[in-house]
Amino acid sequence: MWINVLLGKRDLLTPYFKFKKELRGNLTSVLLENIFRLRYEVYCLECQFLAIDDFKNEQESDEYDDCSTHFAAFTLDDTIIATVRLVQPSSEQNYPFENHCAVFDTYLMPPRDMTGEVSRLIVKKSHRRRQGDSMQGVTREFREKGKVSAIKPHHGGRKRDGDSPMLLLGLYREMYRYSKEHGIRWWYAAMENSVARSLGKIGFEFLPIGPQTDYYGPVTPYVVNVDEVHHRLQLENKLLAAWFNDERIPFPVLIGSWVDQFLRRFRSKK
Repeated sequence: MWINVLLGKRDLLTPYFKFKKELRGNLTSVLLENIFRLRYEVYCLECQFLAIDDFKNEQESDEYDDCSTHFAAFTLDDTIIATVRLVQPSSEQNYPFENHCAVFDTYLMPPRDMTGEVSRLIVKKSHRRRQGDSMQGVTREFREKGKVSAIKPHHGGRKRDGDSPMLLLGLYREMYRYSKEHGIRWWYAAMENSVARSLGKIGFEFLPIGPQTDYYGPVTPYVVNVDEVHHRLQLENKLLAAWFNDERIPFPVLIGSWVDQFLRRFRSKK
């Protein structure tokens, strides 16, 4: 796999996934149909958060989809396995989290044209294989022990297209690049505290902006400064920082990661 990476034929950290996006204002694309069907599968059939009868076409969608940029992850054989959207509502609309969560009186919301909300983040059940995996596909082990500096490239060998947190990492990289290109500096998200901690372990340090509330379980409204993500990654994981920004990875960093992976494999065989 490393030869393919060096030749630019394989992604360094997500070699078994492909990512696609759909821009705002196009609700008739085949990609969105696939996204809506996956959301129906998870939210309506699996979790039963939403009523099946409300979606006769077996596609879960709402009033925020038209003002969202949608991102999806696929296997190499083009099976959709994960999705997330970045919502940028009009000035007449609330952000989705505002319909269910309050914010602290002291919190001042940043300019709307520089802000989006991360929403509808899910992973297909087939890629949540381990007991204790979250709906976002993050393993219990990573939630408890993971950290930014420990994220390394897959060393090859046994295919791991269900690996965690690489699927989540790939989706967030796509949103990050889109946000940097379009001047979006802050993201909101309403999520469980455990999910926020997991995102902190991949470089996205979400801060609470309001009290916890109950919305299909306990959730808290959060915000993250997208500009600060790159600074943190540069300090803790230069390879990850370069990968997120589609920059050339310094050769010593790449070799260091390869040596580290080789030593880990060697020790595991002892």
